[in-house]
Amino acid sequence: MTSADTLRIDTGTDTVLAEITDRVGIVTLHRPQRRNALHPEMYEAVPALLDRFAADDEVGCVLLTGAGNAFCAGGDVRDGGSAKAVPPGDRDEQIAARSAMLAGNARMVTLLHAMPKVTIAALPGAAVGAGMSIALSTDLRIGARSARLIPGWAKLAFSGDFGGAWFLTRLVGPAKALELLIADEPIDAETALRTGLFNRVVDDAELRAAALRWATEIAAGPSMAFAGTKANVLDAQQLSLEEALPRESERMVRSGMTEEHRDAVKAWLAAAAAKAGSRL
Repeated sequence: MTSADTLRIDTGTDTVLAEITDRVGIVTLHRPQRRNALHPEMYEAVPALLDRFAADDEVGCVLLTGAGNAFCAGGDVRDGGSAKAVPPGDRDEQIAARSAMLAGNARMVTLLHAMPKVTIAALPGAAVGAGMSIALSTDLRIGARSARLIPGWAKLAFSGDFGGAWFLTRLVGPAKALELLIADEPIDAETALRTGLFNRVVDDAELRAAALRWATEIAAGPSMAFAGTKANVLDAQQLSLEEALPRESERMVRSGMTEEHRDAVKAWLAAAAAKAGSRL
């Protein structure tokens, strides 16, 4: 995922790499020796990058992937997962403190889900637990044929985190989501594609090029219009039609007042004229 005009970004940690190329902001989880399991430094670096890309007009799409042959193995249980030291207190205080910390660590999924840029996850291999949640929080997903989605929580007697149940329920429905979470069995790439958890599946060797090509195509499109389209889709999951229509209508009007709309109309008219001329 490199080009002559790639801008490499200092993330402040070796556990996350970042760059901008062809208007695509690329975030790479970089702990290949631990299958890119989450690390405390990621909880600050990834959201900071997503905030930066969301505000950067030179970024039209965000691509999230993992180094090596895994996407993300979730919380690193051998290092204590996402746990950090919390102030001493009684049980309720401990629960409240740890819950707030875990929710804060999961801020990256809310950014990937709600930011105005289209977000894509490219999965070179397994996404487990919170790693699966992160993958499902993006707008679109492309997986290598060896990629797997593995809930992973039930086998460790966990109930789930990082919005995994929330995203899974919206993608496959409540009954199927509960079945998958309780069964805790790997979901292979072809099954993920068939059930709508993946949008595309490619051969392992083609993943990086295919993912960047897809992201570049999106980044080259009308970014303000795509932001409105993404907002419409998000509204469709939360609002009634009566509530959604006025918001959709306002976005339509606003998009019609942009320079990118005027340029698109000029290009369409020129193409139509050229097509008509070729028939004479």
